[in-house]
Amino acid sequence: MAMAEKTTILGVPVDAVTFDEVLSALLGFLSPPAREPAALETRTRPRLLVTPNPEMIMLANRDADVMRIMRSADLVVPDGIGVVLASRLNKVKIRRRVTGCDLMQALFKTIAENSLPHSVYLLGAAPGVAGIAGEKLTEKYAGLNIAGTHDGFFTPEREKALIADISAKKPDILVIGMGMGTEQKWAERHRELPVRLMACVGGAIDTWAGTVPRAPRFFRAIGMEWFYRLLRQPSRWRRQLILPVFAWRVIWKRK
Repeated sequence: MAMAEKTTILGVPVDAVTFDEVLSALLGFLSPPAREPAALETRTRPRLLVTPNPEMIMLANRDADVMRIMRSADLVVPDGIGVVLASRLNKVKIRRRVTGCDLMQALFKTIAENSLPHSVYLLGAAPGVAGIAGEKLTEKYAGLNIAGTHDGFFTPEREKALIADISAKKPDILVIGMGMGTEQKWAERHRELPVRLMACVGGAIDTWAGTVPRAPRFFRAIGMEWFYRLLRQPSRWRRQLILPVFAWRVIWKRK
């Protein structure tokens, strides 16, 4: 499908897409044209999905590598209400946020309900959490194939074993949740892996496992999920200081 226009927020191009448009695009990434020779499939670089919020956009403005990766990603969708609001100052506007957590769950549901042959590998979170997330996802979406799981903490030797495991299992979707910036850089370094889609989704694996509760629907609906997290984890207040800085820079750049 033809993707929607992009809008640029502090140098980061963000796709002005609806939830359904992104889901359709991801399914397209996973299902290449029937005429594609099987011999070429494993040589195709994985598509990269990133889901920035204001904090990540600010990081990209400090880290040239993160900015480069976000500018070259196949899909950059707005996972923060601040990104949506910032776009209102641009010609191309984003209608609503598209969270990585909800997006991937919708993708898993579609795969399971339609018996699509797409497998998933979960990489990230603390030891044991990805395994729990995989079990809960297969319970929720009967028929979903979780090809493997691995935590997001590893030595160089363990990373070699991880790469070998992913290469052997050839999952269609590699979900990566290792922290802002780290997961994008890891994905970029390993674009040779035989997967179709790399999805950088932050703390989604923790949410699926139940180790970090999702904000109630009300908070999500009004774009205040960040505030709910702050109420539960007051220590996050230092991180939230970046939000007024982000808003000031967006407005200042507009002048």
